Amino acid sequence: MPLISKKKPVYRIGDALRDYLVQYSRELALPIQYSDLLRYDNSISLYDRSGHDTLWETVFYPASDVDEILLALKTIYAELKADGDMSVTGHLTIDRVDLCTYGNTKPFRIRVRNQVNDNFDYFYIKRADASRVYGLELEHILSPNRISYLTSSQTLIEEHIAGIPGDGFFDRDLYDPATNPIRLCKEFVKFNERCFVRLLGDMHSSNFVVDVTPDFDEVYYRIRAIDFDQQSYEGRKSVYLPQYYIQNRPIIELGMKYMTPESVRQYQIEERSLIAGRLRVEKTRFNDLMTAMRPDPISTPENVGQLRESLARHHRSREFLRAQTMGDLVWTSLEVGGLH
Repeated sequence: MPLISKKKPVYRIGDALRDYLVQYSRELALPIQYSDLLRYDNSISLYDRSGHDTLWETVFYPASDVDEILLALKTIYAELKADGDMSVTGHLTIDRVDLCTYGNTKPFRIRVRNQVNDNFDYFYIKRADASRVYGLELEHILSPNRISYLTSSQTLIEEHIAGIPGDGFFDRDLYDPATNPIRLCKEFVKFNERCFVRLLGDMHSSNFVVDVTPDFDEVYYRIRAIDFDQQSYEGRKSVYLPQYYIQNRPIIELGMKYMTPESVRQYQIEERSLIAGRLRVEKTRFNDLMTAMRPDPISTPENVGQLRESLARHHRSREFLRAQTMGDLVWTSLEVGGLH
């Protein structure tokens, strides 16, 4: 099992990555920074509908600051969802601000409520981490999912990624008669391949969601990563393979029951072909991202050395031994696979 025993350090966004973010309209001057949200003067534990502690805290701000902070949060939501058009926020209110004290970037989760129909939406404000930003961009370019996020100095704004949390899906829905096990396991194989190709780690069941889409005669599934902190940091190869996490064992056992080695190989090839197609469409953007990522020291030399040796053995390619950074390893992983 690929245990991660220590928190990864937060890496500041450097000049090259900042230039990339400006070029692709990810960097904006926002009215509030992560540090401003730390000015709360009270908090209470947040419990779910079943009365269980969620390990999030709902925070409250001084009367002298609250109006300014809530207006700034509505402005950020407009930037994230409507290109800054504040007309969409007239019927919206900031319903709650929650803080996760155990996460790497200690994120704030903002709940936005539509006062007309009582519908809710969420977004997150975090300390910016270069690793996470690279993970978000690689997800945007290489996966079937589009990612909406913004940066402002050392603050990161992320949209909420909707879906059933993987651990909850395994507990409640995995063996439901309505669940199609073959389609679900196929999507896990493709998800596993995407994570390994682009070196996204720590994809146990709490860090991805299952997006379920009913069709007229069938149900479709997509497994989506929701945590990108462990993009290209750890030195162990197994960290980048979701199939090895004990939390994912229920779907692995289901796959062993319904999948053959031939079908697994077929889905791996299919996903690599799709990644190659996405790279052809986004070739310029991907090359610009790699220009920033390849020289960026977002891991330790020891981790880079350990991973390049493992990947060289796995792929039977000495090309990995030339890599000096994690960005080099991502580039080589895609290159050896014939994806760019």
